[in-house]
Amino acid sequence: MANRISDYALIGDRNTAALVGRDGSIDFLCWPHFHSEACFTALLGTADNGCWSMAPVAACTTARRYRGDTAVLETRFRTDDGVATAIDFMPVCTSAAGGSAVVRLLTGESGQVRMRTRVAPRFDYGRLAPRVRQRDCRAATFVCGPHAATLSAEVPIACDQHGAQATFTIGAGERKAFVLQYHRSYDDPPTAPDAAATLAATERWWRDWAQRCAYRGPARDAVVRSLITMKALTSWRTGGIVAAATLGLPEKAGGERNWDYRFCWLRDATFTLLALMHSGYRDEAGEWRDWLLRAVAAMPDKVQPVYGVAGEHRLPEWEIDWLAGYGGARPVRAGNAAFRQLQLDVYGEIVDCLHQARNAGIRSEDWSWQLQREIVAQVECIWREPDCGIWESRQDREHFVHSRVLAWAAVDRAVRAAERHSLDWPCARWRALREEIHRDVCSQGYDDGAGFVRSYETREPDAANLMIPLVGFLPADDPRVRETVATVERKLMIDGFIMRYDTARSADGMPQGEGAFLPCSFWYVDNLVMQGRMDEARRQFEKLLTVRNDVGLLSEEYDPETGEMLGNFPQVMTHLSLVNSAHNLETGIGPLRVRSGQEVAP
Repeated sequence: MANRISDYALIGDRNTAALVGRDGSIDFLCWPHFHSEACFTALLGTADNGCWSMAPVAACTTARRYRGDTAVLETRFRTDDGVATAIDFMPVCTSAAGGSAVVRLLTGESGQVRMRTRVAPRFDYGRLAPRVRQRDCRAATFVCGPHAATLSAEVPIACDQHGAQATFTIGAGERKAFVLQYHRSYDDPPTAPDAAATLAATERWWRDWAQRCAYRGPARDAVVRSLITMKALTSWRTGGIVAAATLGLPEKAGGERNWDYRFCWLRDATFTLLALMHSGYRDEAGEWRDWLLRAVAAMPDKVQPVYGVAGEHRLPEWEIDWLAGYGGARPVRAGNAAFRQLQLDVYGEIVDCLHQARNAGIRSEDWSWQLQREIVAQVECIWREPDCGIWESRQDREHFVHSRVLAWAAVDRAVRAAERHSLDWPCARWRALREEIHRDVCSQGYDDGAGFVRSYETREPDAANLMIPLVGFLPADDPRVRETVATVERKLMIDGFIMRYDTARSADGMPQGEGAFLPCSFWYVDNLVMQGRMDEARRQFEKLLTVRNDVGLLSEEYDPETGEMLGNFPQVMTHLSLVNSAHNLETGIGPLRVRSGQEVAP
């Protein structure tokens, strides 16, 4: 493991995404889709598990950046003999005929730089070496079962059974292009695109998209980068947004909390919708809402917390036992068993998301309201049941407070929608149900002197309860809410960063220990805003921005002691929480006021 998580940058084409290290090596790529088997998996093992290196032969220093408001990465290598710049990107996919490719364009800036590149795919998550077929002195195809990738290079390459490599010199003003294209092994290799023209088109597409961002506050660079990251992790065909590009990156160095995040979670559905709408991306918000409707469909009794990017239901979890794991963190898991869990909070997310979309005037399917009625009926039947909670406990089910609060939100949003839009509904029964759930949470989920607790069984704090004022369950100035926030500050905060809960005191079926959870740290900012503690909120927000890596990306978790990122990367929930907090810190209507019921979405 040569690179830290923060040493990586993301490139993507809206079908899939790759991680490029500061050293110029592409160490992770699933092809042809986000959830496909990885063909570059060195991130979770060694170079023998597949990577594409590109770096000077001699010692060098590096500096990198995204080229403006795009997902095009530029890495500058400086040696004693000269300077060369590598431009890495994936052409944006906008049609089924577009295919998927990685383009690496190397430019000589000054002097003469001796470069070396090596392309060594390993399919099936780094397990299977392909058959290498050299087509001519500048092209090779890697074949493995149904998969193939064809390399086109503007320098002579040499092939062996392990891959293709080239060593060459690039001088000032020279440009060399390398294109790796995925295709099915039974299809003819595609024609390589013109690298310079494709670069121009890709940059133009991203800049045009980023210019639509409506946020104009002081954190604009961070907000735009977060939105670009979200867009890069959104399927252009389905509108589904994967939680992260990766699997297996640990939440504790060397630990066992290693999950596959290449799927779509419902727990942040409403935050996603509001972040998009407030940032000026109504079309994307509508696509996300449509994805949600298709995934849930007409089966409220079978709603699950997580789905595939096209709405797939079955995500069986298994261990990739041939991978050493990032920094030795094992097991490396693919798939996610959370799809089988009962999590009551997702019902609130579904109804809230559909409610906010309707209030914003986003056209809805005719059957959307019927689905919401069925979901409320399901909540009415099961809200008293213990569940696995938002944090997906693998221990025995509990009566989690956050789950009950979001069950309340499902009923509350249905009541509000029916009243506001004159929809057909059983008003007396729903109002009584809403009040019953509220009374139950306040009587059994609250401890005087500690605030709202993790569950009725575990009287420990849980940062998920920072959501209580954000969804409008209680106002932010309610003494019980203030008490809850104070307890989180006292027991779950480490150097300004918020832990989800104390894993040493709240059994969840996994070994103890993990990093601070960055989305919860942004929810804390939102609570400070709601309490009128604006100076503290701004300081806390600025502190969180300093955790971003040099190209503006954030992981799921962070270790305040070591300063290292933890968990899957980059993490959409973290980036969308950043976007929402940035809006909430500005004057006017923000996602916070909309979701808590104080305002109507734009």
